[in-house]
Amino acid sequence: MLASIASLCTTVVGKLILAILVYLIGKIIVKKLVSMISSFKALDKLDPNVRSLTISAVKWALYLVLVISIIAILGVPMASVITVLGTAGAAIALSLQGSLSNLAGGIMLAIFKPFKVGDYITASGVSGVVKEINLFYTVLNTLDNCRINVPNGGLMNTAITDYSAEETRRVDLTFACAKGEEPARLQELMLSVMNANDKVLSDPAPFARLSGGTNESMEFTVRAWVKGADYWDVYFDLTQAITEKLGKAGVKAPAVRIISDK
Repeated sequence: MLASIASLCTTVVGKLILAILVYLIGKIIVKKLVSMISSFKALDKLDPNVRSLTISAVKWALYLVLVISIIAILGVPMASVITVLGTAGAAIALSLQGSLSNLAGGIMLAIFKPFKVGDYITASGVSGVVKEINLFYTVLNTLDNCRINVPNGGLMNTAITDYSAEETRRVDLTFACAKGEEPARLQELMLSVMNANDKVLSDPAPFARLSGGTNESMEFTVRAWVKGADYWDVYFDLTQAITEKLGKAGVKAPAVRIISDK
């Protein structure tokens, strides 16, 4: 009996040691393979979203092979493993519906490409520059340099605003002044400021018109088309320059009311 126990312990300990060695070596090999695959030039031709998802899928597949190899080394019958995995898979699928939804969302993002890495977007109540799209989460960097991980499942079930999708954007501002001013003169002052700004596009032409008011004031809508990269520069430049221009022209109570904060 002692000889049998000793033989069994020796066998079990040997398998455990071998399993640990396979895990450690396999982990290094997986990292090397993932790094090698990431450096393939063929992947550079793919869309960044697809490239990121492909690398993530390969990494998880390699780890799955490693786990199955360790189970086989430990001598667990594969039929039993398959049965357990099937049962566990069903239970896990029910408990991880959110994660599976995120996985499906990541695949859908790779197929439909509603945005790409580098775009500035608003979705699921947050805004930021897309830094990474992986299997489960999309990573955004906010304008104040905070990182937000947005679940892919939520992204595919909400409205997404991509501010970088088009080459041009329109800056919208509203200025107010006291009643009694001449609308045509104020319109000329605003247009002169926009025409003097090199970043404001001439086509479509800048727009400035009386658009509303109250018993005490008049409101003017100002619109200027710019390149997407120049949006914020022009937004703040026009806000300051038009306010200063109206003040120097003697317009009473010039003020700006923000229409767009994106």
